[in-house]
Amino acid sequence: MDRIPYAQAVRRDPEQVPAPLRRVVRLLGDVLGEVISEAGGQELLADVERLRRACIDLRRDPTEERRSDVETIVAELPPVRAEAVARAFTLWFQLTNLAEEHYRVGVLAAEGAREEVVHESLGALVAELDAEIGRPALHGLLERLELHPVLTAHPTEARRRSVLDGLQRIAGELARLSDHVSATAAAGDIRRRLREEVAILWRTEQLRRERPSPLDEVRRLMAVFDTSLFTVLPRIYRDLDAALSPDDVGARPPAFRPFLRWGSWVGGDRDGNPRVTADVTRQVLDIHADHVLRGLENAARRISRMLSASDTSTPPSGEIEQRFDELAAEFPAAAEAARTRMPGEPHRRMLVLVAERILATRRGEGGYRAPEDLIDDIAALQRSLAAGGASRLAYGELQHLLWQVETFGFHFAALEVRQHADVHTRALAELAPWAKQDPAALDALATAGWPEEIAEPSASTQEVLATLRSMGELQRRFGVDACRRYVVSFTTSAADVLAVRALARLAVPDGLTLDVVPLFETGQDIAGAIDVLNDVLDQPGEAARLEGDGRRVEVMLGYSDSAKDVGFLAANVDLYIAQGRLAAWADERGVELTLFHGRGGALARGGGPAGRAVRSQAPGSLTGRLKVTEQGEVILNRYRNQALARRHVEQLAHAVVHSSRPGVEADAVAKEERYLPVAEQLGEVARQHYRDLVDAEGFTDFFEQVTPVAELSELRLGSRPSRRGSQDGLASLRAIPWVFAWAQNRVNLPGWYGLGTALEQVADERGIDELRTMRDEWPFFATVIESAELSLVKADMLVGERYLELGQRDDLAGAIIDEYIRSERMVREVTGGPLLGERELLRRAVELRDPYVDALSFLQARFLAELRAGSGAQEASEVVRLTVNGIAAGLQNTG
Repeated sequence: MDRIPYAQAVRRDPEQVPAPLRRVVRLLGDVLGEVISEAGGQELLADVERLRRACIDLRRDPTEERRSDVETIVAELPPVRAEAVARAFTLWFQLTNLAEEHYRVGVLAAEGAREEVVHESLGALVAELDAEIGRPALHGLLERLELHPVLTAHPTEARRRSVLDGLQRIAGELARLSDHVSATAAAGDIRRRLREEVAILWRTEQLRRERPSPLDEVRRLMAVFDTSLFTVLPRIYRDLDAALSPDDVGARPPAFRPFLRWGSWVGGDRDGNPRVTADVTRQVLDIHADHVLRGLENAARRISRMLSASDTSTPPSGEIEQRFDELAAEFPAAAEAARTRMPGEPHRRMLVLVAERILATRRGEGGYRAPEDLIDDIAALQRSLAAGGASRLAYGELQHLLWQVETFGFHFAALEVRQHADVHTRALAELAPWAKQDPAALDALATAGWPEEIAEPSASTQEVLATLRSMGELQRRFGVDACRRYVVSFTTSAADVLAVRALARLAVPDGLTLDVVPLFETGQDIAGAIDVLNDVLDQPGEAARLEGDGRRVEVMLGYSDSAKDVGFLAANVDLYIAQGRLAAWADERGVELTLFHGRGGALARGGGPAGRAVRSQAPGSLTGRLKVTEQGEVILNRYRNQALARRHVEQLAHAVVHSSRPGVEADAVAKEERYLPVAEQLGEVARQHYRDLVDAEGFTDFFEQVTPVAELSELRLGSRPSRRGSQDGLASLRAIPWVFAWAQNRVNLPGWYGLGTALEQVADERGIDELRTMRDEWPFFATVIESAELSLVKADMLVGERYLELGQRDDLAGAIIDEYIRSERMVREVTGGPLLGERELLRRAVELRDPYVDALSFLQARFLAELRAGSGAQEASEVVRLTVNGIAAGLQNTG
């Protein structure tokens, strides 16, 4: 039997899996088997097991004969049975992912219970920098620290809300199982509940029948706020507070300012999404405020029940008595009830009326005008308690409430609006054709105003103006910072930035506070960013605005579309160079620059381990501040579970502060001077090789045949379409479905194509040792190589070759397979070991999943071939769409 040359045999050793994880996976697998047998009979369970065993055999012995065995089993399944088998494997992955999450939470709990400091924690940060730079310098770094995650609705979450809720309930049962591990009766009841919940999942449709609306996406996001973010935030701050001064933690004011700020594009991002309207944007912050104010009210009432200090043990200050009287005038019935029920407990009474005022704010019946007023009331309570000798009451749970208000305000996250530059250009072509590409004319319109008579705007232009008016309304209701940023996609010129200012002046003549953020996305646009920014700031109106705004400038860099445009390696090099040049430009112009990193969830879109990404930034580009997008399934993976959210944030903070400490920049500059020319050479070779492929005649048709990209649009993952506009071809296709489609067919091309050729050519010219040293010494290149390793491990030509055959283009398929072989070989030469050899647990996790993903992939390939041949369209389409969910769960990424 001929072995397939690029296939790696996988030895599936169950002992490699940690015992606690193995037990939970086995438990959930047994429960799933029982449910499958009950719902579909022993015959269905036998079909599932037969395919599973055949895929494992193929991994152990990757030959054409073994692959033929798998394909024969798949071919014999009728469509209805194939769909049931696909459902079984999809649920197995969802349950396995849950087991792994449960295991990670357990590991974090065990680490926290030990006395030693946890690696990359806030405690480790304080200990390390205390020893290295001293406490005053550490406080200086913490004063500059700002983490600004921006949550987006980019459609990369393949699971329905009902499925997610079911999984969350199963997670709760697993937590109960850990708590009652020795209680037989409790364990028996937990197993009964697991059977019930898995049976519910089995009978729940995996696929959405309707595309979610933008407001559905807002509500889904706020579910994460309710279950995790609101509660975990004060715990993160308390961790830092305890690390800075453990002996008196909770008995003094915190020694740092809050450093977390949240942003959101959900309901504000209208780039290519006509369903996001001005009216939708107006409603977003109402939904946010309802959730935040409910959380604050509940917290205030909970703390008031604890705040039972008497007026004899802790006399109130005159300020508290005065504030209570003022609140009593506003809420007389609640005040009278508080006096009756809580005699001699002035601080409790005060906080009860604070909760009443929060409730009135939510109902729109008066209440607080702004979060600052609530902050004043809480701070007054703290001062009174501290003066009365009750410092621990002042700076314990009450401090947690204060942190929540300071961080979330009344609106949780600043809502950002995004729109494509072409939309503004078309609007100006209607209203001011003489000015549409003239920066000086646009600056004049923004500064001096518009003529009295202009053309009647079209419906699309009216929507642009209505959006700007809605931003003004939100600023009046929730404060200027609630909605002030306007991101311009595909910025190519100064006119693209100034157009928004000009249109804002027309929409809101009396003034709108606006931060216009240019988003540079293609390789060419990223290279020209500084010229655009200079052209903007050279306009008199912009120069005056810059001075009045503290000389602050924000620039966004798009990782997704740049990688789609020039390939993974070239995009990484381009973005690194752009960061360094923008940092130098900011120093020269004397501006305070914030770089906004538009990273995706998948590695090919700039995703991956956040801490490593932070440490690989260009010198000078990270000055204690990090603003970055969090998208789709990444939001749930990082923030849905409180323990994992806490860990993610502390790792980000650790990386940002470490990368901003004195001396780091000088060391980074020295590494860059030595290795950047090599990286630029690698990038240019990879760019040309990538473009040769995607520019080849017929490549677009080939791509559409060998991937399920057409079927992805039918999944209704999010509210926005998969393309910008109605044009076909790669240019209009968004980066998410581009990456998602290649992940589905197991080729994973956007995460590695061009890398092998570049490494081979540069190694021939400079020697492989140069590349090895570069990886060892330069964090940027080490991160690039590690990202490529994971992309290559998740790629699998054992299965991918079957998809590539569907394109009937041996030349293109051959080029892809050859480059995969070359990339895998060259990366191993650079690292000196197997792929992910230094991250064995991660490599093992991928390899152990492979046979199960294979089962879904061979099912998908069979029915995709039937669709391409025009047979069994409806049944085949259903199976393909179901396997998309399963493969996404198995690989743990979509787009």
